[in-house]
Amino acid sequence: MASIEFLHQVISEEGLIMAGTLAKVLHITQSDLADVTGLSLDSVSKSARVKSRTTQARLRDTVEIINRVSEWSGGVGRAFAWFRSQPLPSFGDKTAEELVKAGHADAVKTYLARIAAGGYA
Repeated sequence: MASIEFLHQVISEEGLIMAGTLAKVLHITQSDLADVTGLSLDSVSKSARVKSRTTQARLRDTVEIINRVSEWSGGVGRAFAWFRSQPLPSFGDKTAEELVKAGHADAVKTYLARIAAGGYA
């Protein structure tokens, strides 16, 4: 399953999201990763900052959402495209990216769980 491979690629043995590897897997720069997640470039490029609780939480939210959607969309690349561009009617047509940046990743994850259980958007 592609999503398991994705998780093994981006999560270290210590359980940390590896920002550089995540950027490579998503075929974006670290600067783009910072923009997508609403973090500073230092937060995703400096080892001490990548390990911070705040940075890891934002990266983990992003990875969890992309991983969930990859099962439905046909892969990580398509899931990332969905994350960045699909307007979500339940959230005033904001994208998952916009919601994660605003600190509402839990709402996106709840939305996806509801969809997975057969609910409506």
